Amino acid sequence: MTFFRVRQDGNVAVEFALVAPVFLAMLLGIMSYGGYFWMAHSVQEIADDSARAALAGLTADERQTLVRTTLATEIAKYATLNPAAATATYTGDAQGYTVAISYDASKTNGVFWAGSLVPMPSSTIVRSATIKLGGF
Repeated sequence: MTFFRVRQDGNVAVEFALVAPVFLAMLLGIMSYGGYFWMAHSVQEIADDSARAALAGLTADERQTLVRTTLATEIAKYATLNPAAATATYTGDAQGYTVAISYDASKTNGVFWAGSLVPMPSSTIVRSATIKLGGF
């Protein structure tokens, strides 16, 4: 004679209810950070390409024009990047120059929509490339 009968009918449902929110939050974080890192890498590639293209300019004004033109051309190749969200900055002297690309990722696709559930980095991505001019 047993006083307490062990029933296991709802164990799976209870375990799923306990584990599912943690699993879904981790999955959402992986997807969000993957999208962020993809965007950051793409912005770095655009900064590198813009800096290399600016080498052809003889004056600072020509280099700034080349940087902006390259930014507009290259960002169009990335389907999920918004050209209106990117700005280029050129700073340089006789020794070298730096091209910085700033991208406001909050104006693009839904990578940051999960920010209330998963802590995300800043939505402004800034990447730069530096070119030294002259000899070594």
